[in-house]
Amino acid sequence: MTFFSFVFSILMKTEGAWNVDGKGISIWDAFSHKKGKIFLNDTADSSCEGYHKFKDDIALMKDMKLNHYRFSISWPRILPTGLKSEKINEKGIKYYSDLINMLLDNKITPIVTLYHWDLPQVLHEKYGGWHNISMVNYFNDFANLCFERFGNRVKYWITFNNPWSIAVEGYETGEHAPGLKLKGTGAYKAAHHIIKAHAKVWHTYDMQWRSKQKGLVGISLTADWGEPVDISNQRDIEAAERYIQFYLGWFATPLFHGDYPQVMKDYIGMKSGQQGLGASRLPVFSPQEKSYIKGTCDFLGLGHFTTRYVTLKNYPSGAGDNYFSDRDLAELVDPQWPDPGSEWLYSVPWGFRRLLNFVKTQYGNPMIYVTENGVSEKMLCTDLCDDWRMKYFKDYINEMLKAIKDGVNVKGYTAWSLLDSFEWDEGFSERFGLYYVDFRSKNKPRYPKASVHYYKRIISSNGFPNQREVESWKRKAVETCSSSNQLLAADPLIGHMEMVTEIVVPTVCTLCILISAVFFMFLLRRRL
Repeated sequence: MTFFSFVFSILMKTEGAWNVDGKGISIWDAFSHKKGKIFLNDTADSSCEGYHKFKDDIALMKDMKLNHYRFSISWPRILPTGLKSEKINEKGIKYYSDLINMLLDNKITPIVTLYHWDLPQVLHEKYGGWHNISMVNYFNDFANLCFERFGNRVKYWITFNNPWSIAVEGYETGEHAPGLKLKGTGAYKAAHHIIKAHAKVWHTYDMQWRSKQKGLVGISLTADWGEPVDISNQRDIEAAERYIQFYLGWFATPLFHGDYPQVMKDYIGMKSGQQGLGASRLPVFSPQEKSYIKGTCDFLGLGHFTTRYVTLKNYPSGAGDNYFSDRDLAELVDPQWPDPGSEWLYSVPWGFRRLLNFVKTQYGNPMIYVTENGVSEKMLCTDLCDDWRMKYFKDYINEMLKAIKDGVNVKGYTAWSLLDSFEWDEGFSERFGLYYVDFRSKNKPRYPKASVHYYKRIISSNGFPNQREVESWKRKAVETCSSSNQLLAADPLIGHMEMVTEIVVPTVCTLCILISAVFFMFLLRRRL
């Protein structure tokens, strides 16, 4: 049996309708409305208009013959102030209920993320958001309401998407909402509360809902792979280990083993002592909390896009103590790696296999769902013939299949993503979608890129039959997208933009495909 799924990882990015039908304001609504915070001062007020066009988008999924779809529930859309005790927005409940029902009517299984960064603004203003321990109970109330209203139809729940970014970019660097720059403490404190919130929600589901609803609760962590610059140099090997432990291990190790990675405790404790602090800047779990947190993952969602080379770099005390200097390392890239549209993203497929094997070794080979993987292009790149995206997916999926052959327990793969959307502080300047969205048009029309047709072939063939046939898919996909390019160029709103006729560098996409383990094993036998 084959499972394919598109993902909109957060509906704030695609949903739009930021103040419609009783929705409350989120921290990203407030943040993006401040001038200078987002590239070109873009906002997600309308984004892809997914709130009004979800039926059309489900039709796109049905045409692709997909049968899983991952989306996020906006906390302030159903609890405008963030508090269940104050007001439940029944219009928001109805929207998600209608979305879930329509997915099921089309034989598409919903996979629901509870938090993809859109904290209700009221909770930030009143309590300081994730810096306040009270968020643990408020988030649990929100999650419990979702289980109550949707759990009879939703069997796959993800508590948080990429908590690393929430903590580091939201509370340390200030690049993301809520825009706080609490260097050295902000990220660690926010992450501590997020981990506790995840565990509480898992226990709530386990005690109150699991026996009736028979669902699973996991978390989605994003991590790049870190490779030692010199694999014979022990200092580089240790630096690369720190890189991944401060990235993935920060969240995964408490959930699987009950406490932070030892190397994090050692380094942050050492740096804190050098600052003259009486205690480590890294918070501590009590023995009871360690026991409560350990084992609270039915599956591990894993987002992955790229790789870095890592080497030792000593940061002296007082030289701006923060999360990044706590690690004592430098990140490097190989100039030969394909250079993507997103400045941080390089196509390095072999790092994917190594990361998956790391998870297998470190955490007892848990059930893994790859929740994000893809490549982008920059805003002015209006060519729909995205050959680099097709190559990126083929190469990364192939490395994942090798990891499965290594014994890694991968159950599904989600490519990122169906539509171009609002890319956080980058606004609309980077496009990850298989479908090009014309954001200048009020109706936000979708145009299929070549990668759409390529994936339709993968689905219909249930894998990669042979190199010759795959090359044929690419030729046919390019023929189709060439006609779409003509339609796009004829659009009076964007026809004046320069058309890119040749793309020679890969970048990051946004399709989402979920493939079952059975499909993976089938692909292994037919792998290129």
